[in-house]
Amino acid sequence: MSFEIHLSGHVKSVVDETLPGLVASLVASGITAGDGSLWGPEAEEEASKRLGWVQAVTVSRPLVPQIEALRRQLAAKGVTRVVLAGMGGSSLAPEVIAQTAGVPLVILDSTAPGQVLAAIDGDAQQGDLSKTVLVVSSKSGSTVETDSAKRAFEAAFRDLGIDPAERIVVVTDPGSPLDQAARADGYTVFNADPTVGGRYSALTAFGLVPAGLAGVDIAEILDEAEATLLEVAIDSPDNPALVLAAAIAGGEPRRDKLGLVTDGTHIVGLPDWIEQLVAESTGKQGTGILPVVLLPVSPEVESVPSDLQIVRLVDEAKKFHLFEHHNGEVLVSGSLGAQFVVWEYATAIAGKMLGINPFDQPDVESAKIAARGLLDARPEPTEPAFTAEGVEVRVSDPELAVSGTVAGVLDALWSRLPADGYVSIQAYVNRLELDQLTGLRELVAADSGRPTTFGWGPRFLHSTGQFHKGGPANGVFLQILERTDTDLEIPDRPFTFGQLIQAQAAGDASVLADGHGRPVVTLTLTDPRIEVLSLFEAAQ
Repeated sequence: MSFEIHLSGHVKSVVDETLPGLVASLVASGITAGDGSLWGPEAEEEASKRLGWVQAVTVSRPLVPQIEALRRQLAAKGVTRVVLAGMGGSSLAPEVIAQTAGVPLVILDSTAPGQVLAAIDGDAQQGDLSKTVLVVSSKSGSTVETDSAKRAFEAAFRDLGIDPAERIVVVTDPGSPLDQAARADGYTVFNADPTVGGRYSALTAFGLVPAGLAGVDIAEILDEAEATLLEVAIDSPDNPALVLAAAIAGGEPRRDKLGLVTDGTHIVGLPDWIEQLVAESTGKQGTGILPVVLLPVSPEVESVPSDLQIVRLVDEAKKFHLFEHHNGEVLVSGSLGAQFVVWEYATAIAGKMLGINPFDQPDVESAKIAARGLLDARPEPTEPAFTAEGVEVRVSDPELAVSGTVAGVLDALWSRLPADGYVSIQAYVNRLELDQLTGLRELVAADSGRPTTFGWGPRFLHSTGQFHKGGPANGVFLQILERTDTDLEIPDRPFTFGQLIQAQAAGDASVLADGHGRPVVTLTLTDPRIEVLSLFEAAQ
């Protein structure tokens, strides 16, 4: 079997109670048949146009030889380094595919100037720009992060005397502005199925083109997916997607937070992909399922909150439980292709159970609009409430800053947490230089006593950003920014990458605080490498 689930304790009881109704509702066969009415009359028009992912394996097969042929052509010219500029669904799946296969693929899903420069410059190990092909992935072609990266790479290629048309490959929907412009400029273009939303696009051109160019055996991924298609299509209690949906969206009261633990599986980075799929699909109309990416030793795993359901990603789930005692957890194993298929089906089914449309993202646009407004208006930066040890502190509510210390501000923020709340840490920094910030998640989870998520900005805006605004109003938000002398112009744009990432952070903070009444604390590190340490101390 290509996919296995093992249940125990309370979650087994939940599934036993929920599964018969799901089987009787014919939701699995309905999804397979492309029935857009499954999610109600308000969602039907959108859902009817967003079920192409069910056919992705068949539709994508002809792409495989085309991608492999292009890879050989590039390799013959010494072009072996692949950079992917894409956000959300356009980058998360290929990142998992490449990491799991152990092949290098540079992911550029940031507007941090230092990170963009590093992607352009390359390194001694993988090679520099002279050996680089850029894959630009965007459904609409209007995503500001992806467009900005494309412009920067075009300029850098020209500076080296390289024709960008020889080094840029575009993945987009047919007829999009990017499709039209790229073809006019002579770029190689792969069109994806327009009936597949970004977060369901793992097995389309968006997942396969960058991974295939990087050297992954993408035919094998499609074979793995195909092997489980029959299982998920049948209205049966053995359908793994029905079982998984019941486990993550069933029960009364429902556990609305999903702890994702990777424990000895051969698949690398899958929780980040699941996080976007589940959070952006379900976080709306005041409800949703919040994925929380955990370590096996995270505080939430050591003492599981009553509103958190642990899903442990392992190899051989049916055997794993014989040697490890994880009562009340969902143990999941399977090939990467099978994981993509089962989680997509399960998320769509969970949407039906929650009574929401799993294919729209109504609150993602608000942060984009706010950022664009700030870039147009260029207001003076707001003064910090105070500065302590080089950390500038800004707050959505002056009462949060009364203590005058970073530790005190954090305690004040945690005090705003309801009993079923969560903390969201959002780091708008150069991930390559401040990767240690991910360790802050564990400290904050322990200090606040509540499930805590960590997201790199602006990447998470295309992922959990939807949940933060559309989901339950029980989150508190900690932004971390950096002051840096590094910046980079964006050709033919009136703003730089540095100005763009600042506007994205400020825009999202304003939407969260002013538009939704969420508490927001923004900490700006004026000397990031030094102040990271004081930030860790404050969080303890």
